Amino acid sequence: MDRMLKVILLIMLISVLLIAGCSGESNQNGLGRITGCSAGSAQSPQISEPAPDFQFQNPEGQATSLSDLQGKPVLINFWQIRCPPCRMEMPYIQQIYDEWSGKGLVVLAINIGESSDKVTEFVQSYNISFPVLLDTNGDAARCYNIKYIPSTFFIDRDGIIQDMKVGAFQSKEEIESSLSKLAITK
Repeated sequence: MDRMLKVILLIMLISVLLIAGCSGESNQNGLGRITGCSAGSAQSPQISEPAPDFQFQNPEGQATSLSDLQGKPVLINFWQIRCPPCRMEMPYIQQIYDEWSGKGLVVLAINIGESSDKVTEFVQSYNISFPVLLDTNGDAARCYNIKYIPSTFFIDRDGIIQDMKVGAFQSKEEIESSLSKLAITK
């Protein structure tokens, strides 16, 4: 039964992606989209190793990639709306964005597999102002071998993973503890 449900959900997801892909709709909702990943294996990224690269369209519609952000520290958070711990930590990530983006930190929240409309509604209701990317077909999640959410990666200016966390942050200070490994001057 569980396998049948997965097949049905996969068929529904493919149908939605095909319809959305054929609509010619522009990105007017303020969300970016993941379009690919350069990692070829399902091996989990490790601390002290290069972060897997992926391409995305930012909320302004400009195509870029994680490697284009080299020279800047990056916090990547994988999440879903239906995940209560993900929702719980969003205000802390917003506080970090508000306080640290002026010091060069790039925050990317990557929503895995949920609809643009639902994510837009969530972003507006939580007053989120950092970039939110839609990973509708799971490219980036596969690239980072995401098994549990939320999952967060801290990538330094050289593109090397310096820390990662599976599970929700309980405070802004907990996130700042990991940011200290990125050598950002507050």
